Amino acid sequence: MAVPRDTLWATGHDESVEVNQRALIDKVLARYSGEFTVFRELLQNSDDAQATAVEIHFDTQRFLDGKNGSHTEREPQKGTFPDLKTTLVHQWTFKNNGNVFRDEDWNRLKKIAEGNPDEEKIGAFGVGFYSLFSVTEEPFVTSGDQWMGFYWKDKKDQLFARRGKLPNIEDTPTPSWTIFEMGLREPAPIPVAFDFTRFLASSITFMTNLSEVSFYLNDICLAHLKKTPGLPKELGVPPGLRRSSSSGIMTIKNIKSTPLHIQADIMQWVYSSGSEKPRPVSVLKPKLAGAGGFFSSLFTSLAGSTTPQLSSTPLPPLVKDVDPSTINETSVALSIFSADVDVRLSKKVAAELHRSTKKNPPTTLKYELIYTAKDEYDASKKEDEQQPSATGSIFQGLRADLDGSGTTRIFIGHATGQTTGLGGHMAARFIPTVERESIDLMDRNVAIWNKELLYVGGFLARSAYEMELKTVKSLWEGAVPPGFPATTVDQELESWLRSRSLHALKFFTFHPSTPSADVSSLFEAAFFACAGNNFPLISTAGVRNACDVRLPDPAFSGFLKQLPVLPDDILANASATIATLQSRGMIKNISFEDVLQELRSRPLEQDEMIACLKWWIGINKEASKFQLTPRTQLLNAAVLTTGNSGSNQEKIIPLSSIRTFINNRTIANIIPLDAPLPDHLLPASISKHFAPDDILASFPWTELNIQEWLAHVCSPAVRKANADVDITLSATWAERVLTILARAWPNLSGPAKGEIFLLLKAITCIPTSAGMKTPDQSYFAQANIFNDLAVVKFPSGVALKGNLERVLQTLGVRKHVDLQVVFNRMIKTNEWTVADLAKYLVSVQSTLSPEEWARLKMTAAFSKEENMKGDANQKPTRYQAQQLYEPVDVFRQLGLPVMDWGKQLKWRSSSDEAKFLFELGLIRYPALAVLINLCASTDTHIRTAALKYLLDNMVTHYKNYEPSAFEDVAFIPAIKSSKPCLGTLREVFSKADWAIMGFLITPPTLHLDAVSKLKIKQHPPTSLIVDLLGRTPPKDEVEARSWFSVLAGRVSDFSSQELQRLSQLKMVPVNSDNGLRWHEPAHCYFGGDAKGKFHSKLFVFINFGQPANGFLTACGTKHEPSVEEVVQILLEDPHRFYASAEGPTQFLAELRNIAVNHKLIKSGTIARMKKSAILLGTKRKPRKVDEKTDPDDFDEEDWEVQYDLRKAEEIIIADDTHSHQAFGDSFFTAPQEDILEAFYVQLGSRRLSSLVKEEYQPSAEVRQSKVAADTRALILERLPLFLHEHSHARTRVSYSWLTSTVNFVVKTYGKLSVTKSLAFGELRLSRKQDASAVAQRNGNTGPIQLWLAANSQIDMYEVAISLNRLIFDSPRANDALLFMTILSTDLKALKRRGYNVDRILRQQKAERQAVEKARLENVTLLSKPPLSSTTASAPSTPLTPPSWDPPSLPPNTKSPMPFVDHPPPMPSRNPFKMLQRKIGPSPSVELPPLIPPVNRTSPLRPETDSHVTPLSSIKSNIDMAIKACRPESGNLLRNREEMRQVKESLDEGYCDVSGRVGDLNRVGEMGSVKVYLSQEVPDQQEFMANHKNQIARFIHILVQLSRLYDLPLTSLHVFNDLVGGLIAFNRNGSIFVNLRYYIEWHDADVAAGSLNTAYISWYFTLAHEIAHNLVQPHNSEHEFYFSAICEKHIMRLGDLLSR
Repeated sequence: MAVPRDTLWATGHDESVEVNQRALIDKVLARYSGEFTVFRELLQNSDDAQATAVEIHFDTQRFLDGKNGSHTEREPQKGTFPDLKTTLVHQWTFKNNGNVFRDEDWNRLKKIAEGNPDEEKIGAFGVGFYSLFSVTEEPFVTSGDQWMGFYWKDKKDQLFARRGKLPNIEDTPTPSWTIFEMGLREPAPIPVAFDFTRFLASSITFMTNLSEVSFYLNDICLAHLKKTPGLPKELGVPPGLRRSSSSGIMTIKNIKSTPLHIQADIMQWVYSSGSEKPRPVSVLKPKLAGAGGFFSSLFTSLAGSTTPQLSSTPLPPLVKDVDPSTINETSVALSIFSADVDVRLSKKVAAELHRSTKKNPPTTLKYELIYTAKDEYDASKKEDEQQPSATGSIFQGLRADLDGSGTTRIFIGHATGQTTGLGGHMAARFIPTVERESIDLMDRNVAIWNKELLYVGGFLARSAYEMELKTVKSLWEGAVPPGFPATTVDQELESWLRSRSLHALKFFTFHPSTPSADVSSLFEAAFFACAGNNFPLISTAGVRNACDVRLPDPAFSGFLKQLPVLPDDILANASATIATLQSRGMIKNISFEDVLQELRSRPLEQDEMIACLKWWIGINKEASKFQLTPRTQLLNAAVLTTGNSGSNQEKIIPLSSIRTFINNRTIANIIPLDAPLPDHLLPASISKHFAPDDILASFPWTELNIQEWLAHVCSPAVRKANADVDITLSATWAERVLTILARAWPNLSGPAKGEIFLLLKAITCIPTSAGMKTPDQSYFAQANIFNDLAVVKFPSGVALKGNLERVLQTLGVRKHVDLQVVFNRMIKTNEWTVADLAKYLVSVQSTLSPEEWARLKMTAAFSKEENMKGDANQKPTRYQAQQLYEPVDVFRQLGLPVMDWGKQLKWRSSSDEAKFLFELGLIRYPALAVLINLCASTDTHIRTAALKYLLDNMVTHYKNYEPSAFEDVAFIPAIKSSKPCLGTLREVFSKADWAIMGFLITPPTLHLDAVSKLKIKQHPPTSLIVDLLGRTPPKDEVEARSWFSVLAGRVSDFSSQELQRLSQLKMVPVNSDNGLRWHEPAHCYFGGDAKGKFHSKLFVFINFGQPANGFLTACGTKHEPSVEEVVQILLEDPHRFYASAEGPTQFLAELRNIAVNHKLIKSGTIARMKKSAILLGTKRKPRKVDEKTDPDDFDEEDWEVQYDLRKAEEIIIADDTHSHQAFGDSFFTAPQEDILEAFYVQLGSRRLSSLVKEEYQPSAEVRQSKVAADTRALILERLPLFLHEHSHARTRVSYSWLTSTVNFVVKTYGKLSVTKSLAFGELRLSRKQDASAVAQRNGNTGPIQLWLAANSQIDMYEVAISLNRLIFDSPRANDALLFMTILSTDLKALKRRGYNVDRILRQQKAERQAVEKARLENVTLLSKPPLSSTTASAPSTPLTPPSWDPPSLPPNTKSPMPFVDHPPPMPSRNPFKMLQRKIGPSPSVELPPLIPPVNRTSPLRPETDSHVTPLSSIKSNIDMAIKACRPESGNLLRNREEMRQVKESLDEGYCDVSGRVGDLNRVGEMGSVKVYLSQEVPDQQEFMANHKNQIARFIHILVQLSRLYDLPLTSLHVFNDLVGGLIAFNRNGSIFVNLRYYIEWHDADVAAGSLNTAYISWYFTLAHEIAHNLVQPHNSEHEFYFSAICEKHIMRLGDLLSR
């Protein structure tokens, strides 16, 4: 019998279930297969905690030791960058500024699988934090004032947590960061830095609160990302879309679009560790006929390159070194579409979801989609291509995936492993699997939730697509002109809209998703299901529903213009989507109904009808059986339109009305196409494109024959419609018809000819001399011997012979007249007119011999018209034909003799008689000279008619018209002083503006066309204007303003010689105190400021307005006198110049301006200035002379300042205050301004310090002087502060040199006296005085000695000024005051004034403690060892430079501060930088090194330290020097003072090129090496071509050496000059080498194949210049690095020489 379970349960006992927590966590973490899992979970937790910023730190053990104070070595050396892929770190630290942990948060942190119950938070399963155990054994968390650490009890499998309070540090606020510290289980490299940055960029995109992320290596910020969302834009829900699925759980309420900008600042160091971006995979796609357009042009532009401006010869590509510390700024702009969704779940489903996720499902949620529009996508790709590294852009993961490569993901806060299958990322509250790598579609209830979200995703994708296409549709329709079809769009706009639509189609193409393919399938199903059968699609007619769009077919493209057809590029590039639409039945092929519909909607133009008929003939050939019904439908639907729309020529022809066509092979060459044709005829312009057999086989049409056409022409309807084609009225048309018959006559059959005879025999269709006659009433010409016979007379005069004669004969035309008629007429005829005579002569002209022709031309047989007005019995005067003009009205108006043609017959110039008379010499057109004289006639009517005739016939009959042949004839209508007149072509101009200067101008009635034909000049010649201004300049300023304003528009027409002449003409009127005077433009100036008021006393200033001033500017007038001109005035009369300045103030202002711009003064003028008394000097004289009074005791008011103009050599620069006080009343000094003093020195003035000699006379030395020791200690203590403040002069000795007891000695003497002597010209002065302190040095290498006087208190000013002379090259007076203040002021007072004296105070405190300690340790001693005088100031021994230090930018100083020798307590603080921030950067007159300064513990400077710098440090500096080389970007190199050169001779000016005059111009490029020439090199344009072989050989040498040094080839540049000893120089890291020296020394050997000598020579030259990247001057330090560089690469040189 079975025992019930309850009974058994009651008898049992409880036991606990044990969980191996380590195994549990390991198994859970095993499911986290994604990359960056720890950071993904921590970032999500930070966003849930409403954090806005996150910092991620990766720390090495060395850094951690230094941070904790346990490591005694200094931080690694700056400027070196380890490999991020191999550098091992020992701790990860994750920090966020979100909400501080609450108690429930601390409690939940300890529990596994207890997720956050807040439905607004992403976390659901409570295992995210435990992902930390994948990298660490004992994570440590701090938040607020509490901490919690995790550890494994007894190092076994049970996890414990310990929690406590952070220590309360006084005056320290509670930390606002929540920090997760993860000591790594074992050291490992940081995650791949670039890939990690790309992960962070993607991660913050969909974060709700998190907007900034940074990550660091040893406190160096490798990358910083900041997200900035814009203002959301309400878009609404597109109409016609179903807002919810069939279940109705989720409903879309609204859609918004939010712009998003992400800015990233990334060190170039990061790019060195990234994975190279994958190359795009070529996808073979079917190429459509005629494909191209936008995309082909786009790819062509991307593949092409800009046209280089300079010649270039290709060389092998080189990898360019980039400074790893460079910050690369990049950004991306995105558009995020978001849908607001309401959720309505049944209680059962809600409960099941709560069970699965441990939180209530939200009632509202947001679904987001990144849609990268076309412009944004192109900008992103362009930004990607511009990235300097092969890794690509960090935002590559956010760019649209148009190729279906699977890079777009589902985001649940962070990216999951699930791809979307379409072009953009999506983010929503999906419920993932535990490891959050994919969407859970297995659990039944969770699947309901996720599938609903997938519907929302498909809906949102469809909405974004609909909105994009709606925008395209709006732009398309807005571009269509009113009344035009939708296909009438600007081609460029259409291409852009197509590409935009194609982008949207490719974006929303659904590719298989992974790992679950159901995701993209459900997206696609929702994408199409939410909108029914509607789908907007771009077509040739704009955006249409896909059901209305047809697939393209080339057979229909010629005539179906308005049918919406899918563009070829859309079909080719979005084939997957088009295939989907086809499978869904949304898009179809073109059907016959489509053809009929368009044919019925509009008539076809000719080309379209041809295409339509070709299509029909083609399908008719392919059809197995001809179908009559479709053909009838086609013919009834098609309508042809010809001619221009809306014009009289427009004609509408229904295709159903056509019955005949013209055979191109037969009748088409006979029947004229411009003649009346039957309405049932297919236009020949169409039928000519088809073979007659094809037409006969495809259409019910027959060929048109000549009988049908003739019957149509003779029909009453055609004759009545147009008299010009009435065969009974128009002789011309009748002639043409008969001619056509004659051409067709030989091929006509007998019955056809009979039909034509019956048709024409009764019609008056024969043109005769008596009008239109029937054939039997007409005569051939040979029958005509009288004037009234109806002789066949065609208007064209064609001869009646051949087939034409046969046609006329067949029709019944007569060939002769009865003899009786001829006889009767001859008897009665007795009078002949000129017309009769001409007619007769024409009839017999074929029988005339040449002699008879010549006699006829000389016979006066013709009369002119006016003689007919005399007595009727008077015989008319007869003339030769060549003496008379053609009888037309225009010649009658001109009064020319016209032939009397009579009134019976109208004169026609095209008649045979007229042609005959023209051959006899009848004048048809007047000669050009005759016509010009008529234009100059005094008769107004004749003159007007002649000019009109000339202009009307200029193009046709007077093309040889040349103005130069008639330039003396006054026949041009003109206006002078508002009165009409005639002028010659040299006198008249068409521009009305010239009237004010007295020139003749054309009247307004003479149109521009006439002016052009007559070749009237628009402006007078510039030579004429120059002569006018020279003879009669403007009479006053008003007239000058008008004249010069007109001439301003002609400036470009004047030659340089004419402008030069104008500049010297006295043509500028100026009112002055002496009345109106005329001045040369070159001696006038524009002005009006205060300075101009002074200059107005010396120069002439004018202002005629902007246009006139422009002309005067061209003539040499300047805006203000140049420095050269001011100097010339000054040199001309210095005292007048000084008097005009009204005192020294304005005069010094002018001198100051001259000094600033002295480089603009010519060298000859400078030479004159040196010899002229033009400089203002001052001399002090005591107002009262008292021998008992010491001049040093005089106050300012006791001195009288005297001014005088002196030569430069007579003036002294007062740079020695003491000497000036002693001797200042004996000589003139320059104004104490730096600019003026430098200018005076340039002109020859000498400095007072160089003229005064000092002799020191000390008394007995005071030994063991405490004053001397204290003074030396004080000086060395305060000197660093002074050196930091002093930056304008170069120091002669370093601080470390002074600290040596041998180099800086202070002595005390009982008394000191100084004798100063001055020798200046003939002046010899001396003065002796006591001193409290003097300093001296023997030569430039001996020690500096400071002598102090024991008999007086030490004057710190004398100490300061004495030392400054020996420490600095060119000290200033203010330097002594500053040094004195620092020496004599209490340290605390200095600190209050902003000086950093903390180091000195700390050192003093340490010294006191050391003294006290020594006293206590040696209390029993009776004496103490002496304290060295250098104890207080000697620097401690520098630490050994470690191998690496976080990089930072070098400070803006020439050398490190000497007192910063010990590292500060915190490694992240730099006291030198703190000092910089306090007192600001110091300016430097020298160029700083191109890389951080090398450590001054190198063996280049004498030191007492025995430490030897490691080779690794030296090699590191060499590497930095090579990396500092860079290409020169300028095309014109100036500032030659900054260059470093190698010269042939090793003198003192080894690398000084300040005296080198001239610039370098870039003239070309060969490969990657740019070529420059100095300005003196001739034929610079041909230099590259003339020396290409030498340059190529030189570059070959440089290429090999650049590889040897690992030097970028682009950092090497070739230059050429003609003179000088410049072999090479270094300009800001760009190395230049001289081609001239290469050609002279090495090119012959290289050309012969011997390269080793050249290799060796240029090897050392390049090493020398590379060393300048480390050390600027030529000193022992530069020599050391030059040798080190050569030593490092010498083996490579040996390999190169051995090849």
